[in-house]
Amino acid sequence: MTVQSLLEPITPDAIRDNSELTLPGAENWMQGRTLYGGASALVAYVAAIRKFTDLPPLRAAQVAFVAPVGGEVALSAEIVRQGRNVTQVRSAIAVGGQLALTAFWLFGAGREANAQHPAPALDPAPPPPEKFESLEHDKAPAFIANNFEIRRAQDASFYEASGPNEPVVRRWVRLTRDTGLDPIAEMVLLGDTLPPGAMRAMKRPGPLSSINWSFNLLDTEPSTRNGWWLAETASEYADDGFSSERLRLWNADGRQILAGMQSAAIFG
Repeated sequence: MTVQSLLEPITPDAIRDNSELTLPGAENWMQGRTLYGGASALVAYVAAIRKFTDLPPLRAAQVAFVAPVGGEVALSAEIVRQGRNVTQVRSAIAVGGQLALTAFWLFGAGREANAQHPAPALDPAPPPPEKFESLEHDKAPAFIANNFEIRRAQDASFYEASGPNEPVVRRWVRLTRDTGLDPIAEMVLLGDTLPPGAMRAMKRPGPLSSINWSFNLLDTEPSTRNGWWLAETASEYADDGFSSERLRLWNADGRQILAGMQSAAIFG
């Protein structure tokens, strides 16, 4: 099933009533016992924009993954504050009457720029996705195997610049089918695709889990070539079973689209 099937039951009336919904095809988006973080964040985002239909573009978000999200959910959304340019909306997912995800969305209309500073160029820039083979999904979570094509983006030049043991994961990623989503919604779905960079610093194999995700969108009309996006997760500090992660997303031409942070739990 497509992601549009997953989102179909999210109607203004259902959100207003806070009634329990069944998300069709949720099993295609699972990561272990919970809905993949990008998919669950997308559900909360769609709840916000379908209840409040005249919002300006999304600029930033803070998402807390509180508990596992399954196929049976109840959704809520409320405007926290609405100013002349900025509207802040809070949405939530409940499972079995208990909070499972809460998100704070910042929507902002553009205005004349008083400061301009482009994101730094990616250095070293990776070879294009066409230079790499698609990775096998034999051991990947369901949401990867069913919905994503992933290719390497780290070659010899990357390791020469950063070192082979740096806790950084870079991959070319794209969805295997057209989602029909608007470009910003697709960024919400894609931005949390990769595992934490701390996996490269682990002493032994073990599970990892995202706890939260905060991001800024650098482009309100993101676009790329052939559906390919360059995703990166990098551990900036890891100890005591936690990792502070930097998440970034570029389009195929090297233009940065998303800048984020995340706290991840490192088990095992």
